[in-house]
Amino acid sequence: MSGDVPEPAYLDLIRPHTGHVTAVRSPSGGNSTADTVLIEAEHGTFFVKAVPNRPGGRRASLLREAAINPYVAPDLSPVMRWRAQDETWIVLGFNVIEARPADFTPGSPDLPAVVDILNRITALPLPEVARGWTETRWDAHADDPDFLRGDALLYTDIHPDNLLIGQTRTWAIDWSWPTRGAAFIDPALLVIQLIAAGHTPKAAEDWAADCTAWNDADPRAVDAFAIATARMWQTFSERRPEEAWMQAMAEATCQWTAYRDL
Repeated sequence: MSGDVPEPAYLDLIRPHTGHVTAVRSPSGGNSTADTVLIEAEHGTFFVKAVPNRPGGRRASLLREAAINPYVAPDLSPVMRWRAQDETWIVLGFNVIEARPADFTPGSPDLPAVVDILNRITALPLPEVARGWTETRWDAHADDPDFLRGDALLYTDIHPDNLLIGQTRTWAIDWSWPTRGAAFIDPALLVIQLIAAGHTPKAAEDWAADCTAWNDADPRAVDAFAIATARMWQTFSERRPEEAWMQAMAEATCQWTAYRDL
């Protein structure tokens, strides 16, 4: 794409699904990007994600999101309506939902709904398509990666912008990197996000305690994950000191490991 508007070849690629495109805008109302746009068209309005069709993590994550969608939509995530692909682009078109980002701060009324959707994700049977998606992102930082293994479908991309609160339901969007691993990992990631949002580690773990997967976890496995995650974010934040959000994650994981006396 060039600038804020998809290039003509991109629009030609999706036209069989959208019909004539009448408007392109950012999901947040600002400038659109090459990755995600809202497209208003002859056949409706679509949330559209696109990546260049070349080997790499972005292509792999979009293909994984397309593969998992039938197992998480429509109950947990918006339905993928269509997929378009040529030598240049891979494009996915989703239903548009009316929802807002969850509030993770202390006292937020959204937190029970956040816990509920994590429990609903945990309750999903592992789809056969995900059986080969072993979670390994923490392995390089873990003393014993076996603690992180399991047969649960993991969402892993937990933060307020991805857990959306609608009028009648909560949505988990952007399934860019679902994996197979220990079920407690998603609640543990929520703990880190809650600490970063201002909760004490104890308060964050109290919310995680409402998650079935957290209560079923071996405390040694949670400790192993906390240590690995703290090491990971420390490494990332040292490499990218200009990224404030990485610094926030490093600080949150440091608070968490200190609370657990690790």
